[in-house]
Amino acid sequence: MLRDKNLIPLSRQHQHALALCVRIERASPIGEADLPTWQAEIAQLFQSEIRVHFAAEEEVLFPAARRFADLAPLVEELLSDHEWLRGQFERRAAELRTPAEVQALAERLSEHIRKEERQLFQHLQERMSVEEMMSTGRKLDEILKDSQQACILPTQTTRLRSAP
Repeated sequence: MLRDKNLIPLSRQHQHALALCVRIERASPIGEADLPTWQAEIAQLFQSEIRVHFAAEEEVLFPAARRFADLAPLVEELLSDHEWLRGQFERRAAELRTPAEVQALAERLSEHIRKEERQLFQHLQERMSVEEMMSTGRKLDEILKDSQQACILPTQTTRLRSAP
């Protein structure tokens, strides 16, 4: 199903984060010498997009989804993901991760995004009226105006590599 135009700004940000996850997966195992470069890119993505993205979902999208009783468990699961991911981004911002921690972060972020796209967004599109979706879109746009809307260009170290 096509993504509703009111959710496209979030989906674009999902694409940016998924691109990072794919690059991490293809670069694995990441060498110790490359960790600072990956750390810098992960931190930059969090500051430029993910931080505001999470706020938009938590303030607008998740409350809208909670109106549907059967989506409440999914929302709780997604909030738990946000808490774990935010902790990884914030608490470790100044620390060097191990290659395994970088991989685990990429895997969890990728799984989280796919749950939102395939389950939450899909269900909301099917259940919300056109007016509700438009109102949701306006609220999301207001919050997301403070986030960067461009994909971060990878460095030589973090560029996409061919699949093995």
